[in-house]
Amino acid sequence: MLFSYPRQIQLPDGSMLPFINLDNAASTQSLDIVTQKTAEFLSCYASVHRGSGFLSRLSTRAFEEARRRLLYFVGASFELDTAIFVKNTTEAINKLANRLNLQPDDVVIISEMEHHSNDLPWRKKARVVKARVDISGALDLDDLCSKIRKHAARLKLVSITGASNVTGYINDLRTIARLAHTYGAPLLVDAAQLAPHRRIHMMPHGHPEHLDFIVFSGHKMYAPFGSGVLIGPRQFFQAGDPDYSGGGTVRSVTNDSVIWAPPPEKEEAGSPNVVGAVAMGIAAEVLSQTGMRQVMLHEQGLLDTLLVRLRRIPNLTLYGSAFADPTRLGVVAFNIQGLHHFLAARALAGEAGISVRNGCFCAHPYVHRLLNMSPPDIDHYANLAGQGKLAAVPGMVRISIGLYNNVNDIEKAAAAIAELAKDPQHYAEKYRYTEPFSELATDPRRFFKI
Repeated sequence: MLFSYPRQIQLPDGSMLPFINLDNAASTQSLDIVTQKTAEFLSCYASVHRGSGFLSRLSTRAFEEARRRLLYFVGASFELDTAIFVKNTTEAINKLANRLNLQPDDVVIISEMEHHSNDLPWRKKARVVKARVDISGALDLDDLCSKIRKHAARLKLVSITGASNVTGYINDLRTIARLAHTYGAPLLVDAAQLAPHRRIHMMPHGHPEHLDFIVFSGHKMYAPFGSGVLIGPRQFFQAGDPDYSGGGTVRSVTNDSVIWAPPPEKEEAGSPNVVGAVAMGIAAEVLSQTGMRQVMLHEQGLLDTLLVRLRRIPNLTLYGSAFADPTRLGVVAFNIQGLHHFLAARALAGEAGISVRNGCFCAHPYVHRLLNMSPPDIDHYANLAGQGKLAAVPGMVRISIGLYNNVNDIEKAAAAIAELAKDPQHYAEKYRYTEPFSELATDPRRFFKI
């Protein structure tokens, strides 16, 4: 499978190198076949639903087919579940938070490894209780069980990431579902990181391992930006008012009354992102046809190669597990002694054309835990961040593997990291005071001439 980002990029010294994207946990590049099929649809798309013209009927069919593909992709029930299109995973979680009618003394249990998107929305609605992670960053299932049991009387939801975007740890969703359902709580899975890399099966309704709600995004599964999905019981969304109202959400409106449309239309206010939904559905179909087991085996092989190389590098600290196994994704966080994470990421881009991510990855409390930071240190750096001094804040460098990466990408990245670790002071000085990208390399007009 080919991908469409620039094959060659210019480095600060003027040389040209192949571009290597190892920042897939943030966003994947659109696969060529997804880009191609989406472009074909762009030539004939129109507003969906209620239109009698050919293009509207065609677009409606494509839109609803995308919904069906996503339900199939996670093993949801066509009869009992619904797929609601939103902008991204963050909006999906916020929508559910708005629709649960939570009270301030209700309890939502999450974990210490959550992305901010599965933390902050709940803080506004209920009491958030966090299950601990152990010293390596893996979820402590015993602590989760204890907290579920302790708060059962007011527990309204257990909301857990399917896989960490920092350490790549995959959570045991079957066990967690059983725990939540034993105490009468539904389970939400933030599958933004998990969905592009592992097979997900929501299991039948009534099964003790059923996943009640699941959310994920197109931009992390080889589709363009702009679409995400919330999948859950149709019956749940039948009751109550939608969190957003307006066009497309109703069957009838008078001066005194509103009759809402059934879900999912009720929850998709305004003209939807038809193209984004179709692209996401195409990407799900491509992954399904490829086979999620094949995806897993390919990425596991690359992860093993990467970790073998990184373990040999002196002055490098790995966070989470230093070994590849099926219980983790190809996400590796590390630091190079003597080289700030910001500068390490800049140097990898400037020296080798390798894109990685640095910082706290929208999971600040989890990164603080992995860095073993004290409460006073956390407060100190939070104050610096509040002043806009982000480059001074501790963090990590993250490599994340995608379906289109290969052994050559991994070997080049490991070699580049080893080179940085040999003389971190040199790269700290080289990239501290200079902008590492020339105007030519970053000027968007270079890529978007009309």
